Amino acid sequence: MPAPEPLATLTAVFVYTGVGREMLTRLKYRNQRASIGWLATAMATALPEHLHLNALTWAPTSAQRRRRRGFDQAELLARALGRKIGLPVVSVLRRIDAAGQTGLNRSQRVAAPEFAVRGSPQGAILVLDDVITTAATLRAAAYALLQAGVQRVDGVVAAATPITQH
Repeated sequence: MPAPEPLATLTAVFVYTGVGREMLTRLKYRNQRASIGWLATAMATALPEHLHLNALTWAPTSAQRRRRRGFDQAELLARALGRKIGLPVVSVLRRIDAAGQTGLNRSQRVAAPEFAVRGSPQGAILVLDDVITTAATLRAAAYALLQAGVQRVDGVVAAATPITQH
């Protein structure tokens, strides 16, 4: 999948349909975590071998969603992927928009996400999100990291919607 600017690369494991969609829906909305290990292995296998990464982070869900669900599915996936590929997982992004993006149209999604960066991350960072639709979340995360001094940002997602547009 072509990487939307400013991401250097973007890796998507599968299309957000069928069994893949069901796995992520169960994780995200029902806290059924059985698929996390499988998804992390699939992401690890799909990542390009030439990436020289310093750390892995995730695009955090909104604080409201995290409180309601009791967890952040992207964080769970990132921690599992970090263990698989031996990469430190760092919590450097903080979402500063109030709501999630489920149910928003394309223009609302593109305008919605904003992130602040904690600390002084350096080098090359891999940002994980669970699903990509418009790439707005990963773009916003990448822009924030680059403005904070990160030299390169790559992205990885478990799934891409069939109509993903950049």
